[in-house]
Amino acid sequence: MEVKRVLTIAGSDSGGGAGIQADLKTIAALGGFGMSVITAITAQNTLGVQDVFEVTVEFIEKQFDSVAVDIGIDAAKTGMLCSADIIRCVAKRIRRYRIKKLVVDPVMVAKGGRSLLAEGARETLIRELMPLAMVFTPNIPEAESITGLRITTMDNMKRAAVEIHKLGAHNVVIKGGHRRGDAVDLLYDGRKFYTLHAPRIKTKHTHGTGCTFASAIATGLAQENSFLEAAAKAKAYVTEAIRFGIAIGGGQGPVNHVAPLLCQCGQTGPRIK
Repeated sequence: MEVKRVLTIAGSDSGGGAGIQADLKTIAALGGFGMSVITAITAQNTLGVQDVFEVTVEFIEKQFDSVAVDIGIDAAKTGMLCSADIIRCVAKRIRRYRIKKLVVDPVMVAKGGRSLLAEGARETLIRELMPLAMVFTPNIPEAESITGLRITTMDNMKRAAVEIHKLGAHNVVIKGGHRRGDAVDLLYDGRKFYTLHAPRIKTKHTHGTGCTFASAIATGLAQENSFLEAAAKAKAYVTEAIRFGIAIGGGQGPVNHVAPLLCQCGQTGPRIK
């Protein structure tokens, strides 16, 4: 059986719920072979991020080269990229190795509120990385920061998706988790809008949802799924991971990356319109 190779370029979460750790768990659970380029090391737990240590650009480049030259890359996703220098470095390597199936999760702020993107780096992300993204997956606050729009309705989400597409992203998923009601994500491929619907699950244990969702999409793309197929399967996977979130630590626990395997999620999946 051919196993697709999926690279995650992101920060490490010492608590195990998000970042590189969540990405690798997701990729493995969905049948891919996960590899990593670590951009930062965090001291982190269910209560929040206590500290961040950035990896040097030179060592990020060495990690990337080691993986790409020997193993190869079928798809990749980016997560926490702390600075403009790191973003430029990652974009350069993506172009060098001609990675077309790229999912960009614009990680800007941790769930606890700590900024994970240096001041001024947002413009570099928009200019250097967004045009390389096959799929761009902001949540609502991130989409607001990128576009300058206030997003409170589905029409607002659609307008923001169009603006992000104009900035260079080939396909856009604006995640609707910050809105009330069902968890409805908006998809835009430059021509048509689609929505992914799933019931909102009442739980505080949702740490790592964004990382998990983006990694699941990247794995689906590596496995030759279309954008819509990959997004729908990712939504089904993360919904069940949230449903069986793990109540550990004194704060916001992580999603359960193994649970979807046990409940065979994705057989019915979320509604896509």
